[in-house]
Amino acid sequence: MGLSGLSRFYPVVPDVAGVNAMLTAGASLVQLRLKGAEPGTLRAETKRALTLCRAARAQLVVNDHWQVAIDLAADFVHLGQEDLVAADLAALRRRGISIGISTHDEPELETALATGPAYVALGPIWPTTLKVMPWAPQGVARLAQWKRRIGALPLVAIGGITLDRVAECLLGGADVVAVVNDVVNAPDPAARARAWLDATRSYS
Repeated sequence: MGLSGLSRFYPVVPDVAGVNAMLTAGASLVQLRLKGAEPGTLRAETKRALTLCRAARAQLVVNDHWQVAIDLAADFVHLGQEDLVAADLAALRRRGISIGISTHDEPELETALATGPAYVALGPIWPTTLKVMPWAPQGVARLAQWKRRIGALPLVAIGGITLDRVAECLLGGADVVAVVNDVVNAPDPAARARAWLDATRSYS
């Protein structure tokens, strides 16, 4: 399974409440990034998010926790480069679970492509306050370079993306824009998500 046919808007949220807000707005693609949760909570929250997304016929992407994804029969995970090293890729493939992979430089892109990913993410495109990044901002020009390299494989842009930067990303080579802070920290996340959906639909 890839990202084909799904929204160009890809919100990344920290909890089930965030997933529900995105679905309420009409999002068809959501990543659940649960950090620091106890194993029981992690499993329960992921299960709830999967149930909500399946009822809405939306795609949930489980961030990092590939074993939980296998246990709960999820069909999509997102892995960073360190997670990629630790993950049982053969087990994921046997279960038919698609994998999205983060990249930040050429060697990481080569590593990602060797796994046969469902999509490749590039970031941060602009500076971001989400977490301390060891990489300089990639810039829109790098999106075009990555897209030439990967061809028809979906390219996800992430990092510092705001509504006024959507056009630059999608016209610059990205197929999908992933958004964290601009949605999660909005006073009304569902309303903000609707604005993103409106902004990205014209590029479908």
